[in-house]
Amino acid sequence: MSSLPPLETLAQPQTARQVPAPAPHRASRRPARWLGAVLPVAFLVGLELAVRGGWLPAHLLPPPSEVARTLADLAGQGLVVHVLVSTARVATGFVAGAGLAIALGVWVGLSRSAEAVLDPTFQALRAIPSLAWVPLLLLWLGIDEGAKLALIAIGAFFPVYMGVASGLRDVDRKLVEVAEMAGLGPIAMARRVLLPAALPAIWTGLRNGLSLAWMFMVAAELIAATRGLGYLLTDGRETGRADIVLAAIVLLALMGKLTDSGMQVLEDRWLSWRDTMATRA
Repeated sequence: MSSLPPLETLAQPQTARQVPAPAPHRASRRPARWLGAVLPVAFLVGLELAVRGGWLPAHLLPPPSEVARTLADLAGQGLVVHVLVSTARVATGFVAGAGLAIALGVWVGLSRSAEAVLDPTFQALRAIPSLAWVPLLLLWLGIDEGAKLALIAIGAFFPVYMGVASGLRDVDRKLVEVAEMAGLGPIAMARRVLLPAALPAIWTGLRNGLSLAWMFMVAAELIAATRGLGYLLTDGRETGRADIVLAAIVLLALMGKLTDSGMQVLEDRWLSWRDTMATRA
């Protein structure tokens, strides 16, 4: 026979089972911004040592110190003009390409008929390399500024179009249904539901489009340009100056990073309402 617990034990009220409280969330500390400079600095130091030690040919791969001296020399020979000209071309082409991409992306993202008609063609055109457009643009627009801006606009168009169209198509259907039940009209629906939900994808497309605009700018300035960072690349190649080529590449990297950082600042400000892993404190 099994032994029963004492009577006074049974008479006592049964207390609720104690459930251990969840461990408090420990806020993850964001890495310091200077960590992003560790890899480039280590690479430059290693490259400098490798060239100075004779492990790499200096005439083919100048050390970073020589590239820095070349940049200083070019600064006194109108380098700022080259940078400003390239930046103006990128800005103009990006605005034109992104503006058209936003308009068509909204149409395709909201209309199944427009998607069926336009999207297959855009997906095919998206696969064409940048240099393949150059001969056609030369035939159509000549060697003037129009061909360069058109090529940059083409480069910016497709990433922005993809971001807008896919962002609108991927809006949660339940959000739209709730907004319809609340009686929102088309304009209010777009402003309060569709645009906020699609904005992260749209902004990613804008950032990718700006990066491609800088890449296409180099190809554009190969079209009989006399100023710009692409012209410096061509000039360095034709004169056998690897230091000028590397200086132009460094400037392209810095300008691309600078403009992308500006876009990222705007993204953090305008999309601060997001509750994601990236925004977790």
